[in-house]
Amino acid sequence: MSTATYTVVGMTCSHCVTAVTEEVSAVPGVTAVDVDLPTGGLTVTSTDLVDDGAVRAAVEEAGYEVSGS
Repeated sequence: MSTATYTVVGMTCSHCVTAVTEEVSAVPGVTAVDVDLPTGGLTVTSTDLVDDGAVRAAVEEAGYEVSGS
């Protein structure tokens, strides 16, 4: 099991949380996604090391961005 954390910028409502959760959940190997709206926190649990680029792309596909590099 591997866990990675990110900060998502631009989420303002529960629909935002749902969109990010659905997109990131579709990343291969991801087993759990937890999004905290007030902080923008995103915790991704996966079977192996999470593909950072795939997670970032999924967040962008949902219409948001990951803070930092």
